[in-house]
Amino acid sequence: MGAKNNQFSRHLPPSLCAAFALALAAQSACASQERIFRCGNLYTNLDKASETGCEPVPVDRISVVQSQVLPAKPVQRPSTGSGSGSSKSVARVSGSEQRQKDGESRQILEAEWRKAKARLQDLQAEYNHGEPERLGTERNNPQKYLDRVAALKSSITRTEADLTGIRRELARMGFAAVP
Repeated sequence: MGAKNNQFSRHLPPSLCAAFALALAAQSACASQERIFRCGNLYTNLDKASETGCEPVPVDRISVVQSQVLPAKPVQRPSTGSGSGSSKSVARVSGSEQRQKDGESRQILEAEWRKAKARLQDLQAEYNHGEPERLGTERNNPQKYLDRVAALKSSITRTEADLTGIRRELARMGFAAVP
């Protein structure tokens, strides 16, 4: 009987041997995988079975997606004009054109200054040093009055910040701030 068994193993086709080897490798790979636990939106391989809200995830429901990291493109900086092989030329503005643009910018900033200054004066007059007049609907609802006072105060603060910014921009351009 021993000779018969030995004879049987010699006649086993190589493809069947490969199939058995593949099945054993797959079984050992599945057995070596760790358990994955889901705790809300957190997935972990730490043993969280004892914690509430954590449940094991079946291994057949896990997908691993490999991402491809693309190489970063080098940043191209504009040429300074020192290279002779540059096909792009830096556009220069003549002095008179630049003065004209600066003058237009100054006019725009001064107009913004005047509008912001007028808005600030209107807001301060309405605010009346923290005691604005009560409107008809605010007599029965004191919270509505307090909300309006707070909104006026924040508008005054914002307008003052706008004026400071315009003054700083004018100073940066070399112009004196408008009084």
